[in-house]
Amino acid sequence: MSANFFVYVIVVGQNQDEDIPFTNQSQPKHYKWWIRVISYILFLISGQSAAILLGRLYFDKGGNSKWMATFVQSAGFPILLPFLFYFSPFAKSVPVSVTSVARRPKISTLVFLYSAFGLLLTGDNLMYSYGLLYLPVSTYSLLCATQLAFNAVFSFFLNSQKFSPFIFNSVILLTISASLLAVNSDSENASTVSKGKYVIGFLCTVGASATYSLYLSLVQLSFEKVIKRETFSAVLDMQIYPSFVATCGCVVGLFASGEWRSLSKEMKEYKEGKVSYMMTLIFTAVTWQVASIGLLGLIFEVSSLFSNVISTLTSPVVPILAVIFFHDKMDGIKAMAMVLAIWGFLSYIYQQYLDDSKSKVKKKMKANSNEDSLGLTGQV
Repeated sequence: MSANFFVYVIVVGQNQDEDIPFTNQSQPKHYKWWIRVISYILFLISGQSAAILLGRLYFDKGGNSKWMATFVQSAGFPILLPFLFYFSPFAKSVPVSVTSVARRPKISTLVFLYSAFGLLLTGDNLMYSYGLLYLPVSTYSLLCATQLAFNAVFSFFLNSQKFSPFIFNSVILLTISASLLAVNSDSENASTVSKGKYVIGFLCTVGASATYSLYLSLVQLSFEKVIKRETFSAVLDMQIYPSFVATCGCVVGLFASGEWRSLSKEMKEYKEGKVSYMMTLIFTAVTWQVASIGLLGLIFEVSSLFSNVISTLTSPVVPILAVIFFHDKMDGIKAMAMVLAIWGFLSYIYQQYLDDSKSKVKKKMKANSNEDSLGLTGQV
């Protein structure tokens, strides 16, 4: 995490000192933009893949607390605090302009925004924990790809995202992929958990995917309409403060459910020992934060829908790793679901390519038009 993060800091640190109005992301992209986006993609894919596998390892080796599994998904935010202080404009000697301060939303507005997002994440992470407990990690990962379908719908209504044929094709393919996994429950998981628990895991994972997609679209809307700052500190704020609220919610849930009483016994009976128990939880928390920074960075630089597309790229990665490390079955139906998920991902990526090509052509035509206008003015 550290090496990738500091590469990002070196590349963009000089450009993040001042507040810049949030702009539309449909303009042609230069190489610095691509470097930032690639860095965020690496954060998201590596962090999410590792976090999902570590989360499953926790349950497989004797962990059983749903609230603890939920807690670690947000509790790693303190590792980001040094970067928040470094990038904060108030922590620098650079003067902040009056117009920059005027653009900032009210404290009460930010408190409400971050609190609402934090509580939304608490419920969402808990549903993900149930899914990871009751489903094979390969099935869980493929179901998470339905985030893209949900996010396409939410982005259409909340973020004015256009529905092109390729995006529509992507949504359909991912929906079919999830449906195949739904009808495959009898042959897949009956030997480890009951069919009722499998259904609970399935519904919780799909529900969590829908909730998280709504969260991403609302985050993008907040960046555009409320925060209106194009700085890396804005991305960190959106990660740290809701994570703090979500962590507090998990602590309340841990004590209210009574699961805290069994944590000591859980640690002693963990198959790999106490040290491995603690390291699994710590690294799970860290990798989720790495993934979250990548996710929010892509929302900030591109869109919530694009960030979800990159998130679904872990769908073919995690099942393969799950077969290797957890000996999950890879039958024909699951393989077909994975192929459809990859096809849906590539369909949306191709649409991104077409959009970027069109924006470059428009920019070139506009530049040529300006040159012609200058030439006519010179002749007159």
